[in-house]
Amino acid sequence: MPCAAIDLFCGIGGLTKGLSLAGINVIAGFDNDESCRFAYEANNDAVFFCKDVTSIYSQKIKQLYPKNSVKALVGCAPCQPFSRYSSRYRKRGYTDNKWKLLYSFERLIQEILPEIVSMENVPNLVHEKVFRDFVNSLRANNYHVEYQIVYCPDYGVPQHRKRLVLLASRIGEIHLIPPIYNEENYPTVRNAIGNLPPIEAGEICENDQLHRSSALSEINLRRIEQSVPGGTWRDWDDELKLQCHKKNTGMTFPSVYGRMEWDKPSPTITTQFYGYGNGRFGHPEQNRAISLREGAILQSFPDDYIFSDAEHPVKKRELGTHIGNAVPVELGRVIGVSIQRHLKEVGEE
Repeated sequence: MPCAAIDLFCGIGGLTKGLSLAGINVIAGFDNDESCRFAYEANNDAVFFCKDVTSIYSQKIKQLYPKNSVKALVGCAPCQPFSRYSSRYRKRGYTDNKWKLLYSFERLIQEILPEIVSMENVPNLVHEKVFRDFVNSLRANNYHVEYQIVYCPDYGVPQHRKRLVLLASRIGEIHLIPPIYNEENYPTVRNAIGNLPPIEAGEICENDQLHRSSALSEINLRRIEQSVPGGTWRDWDDELKLQCHKKNTGMTFPSVYGRMEWDKPSPTITTQFYGYGNGRFGHPEQNRAISLREGAILQSFPDDYIFSDAEHPVKKRELGTHIGNAVPVELGRVIGVSIQRHLKEVGEE
């Protein structure tokens, strides 16, 4: 039987697009951010439901699956509460209720019992009780479970990104396919964005409204002119360094105000990748931060993925968040290929 999937926490459709490219029929996506609807539906043959996962009834989801299909329920619960950055704050008593969303995902699985489950998140999640509870619940409901930390360049994503990928099946053992790339042929920044038209800081490409870069202040323009690919703010003249970097406490934080390197994967794309001072997001040779389009391509969205139109104009901060939070499309494709291979193997037994 063909596989039909529903994508929870779907955002603008990174995972949905990847699964679709692998031949899986994605029926719908659920997310509580209405601003994701346009990009999701403009690029995917699936319906967007603006719903908080905590308030979704399982019967609603069951009704969406076609008859005579293998049901897959997939998703990436918001990962900020489990990141290394957030863990520092939780140790000081800071709480973020988003972590509870994984329990809502677990509830829906228990009530629907789809044949296939997939979950993608940050690596640190494996150390959390909520993840152990999630895995134990799957096993208690007769799922074969596999999870691993994936290095994204191994699977065609041109950025130094590690993600936790879980696959589970009620019909047999399921495994992520072996890596497709290695250190000798990892996709690079040059492979991904090397052919885009050059633009200046603050400029918008005439032929692509998403290929736009943030303006730079005079001092930041001088800083990026002195930045070298793979370098740090330590390459600047002393007069350009920030006061915090001159203190002993700031000397150990070199991962800002840097340029990417052409022939390596990019740094991890975050929700603020369009800002030069927010990480190593300087273009390898042009004096600017990478554009919204370049960030999307480094997240392995297809070059023609539509993020805006006349009725949905570009909003830089909003789109930066959408793109940075997305599951890389090529990682989604690999998850889809793994599911398809599993179903074929089970069908041949």
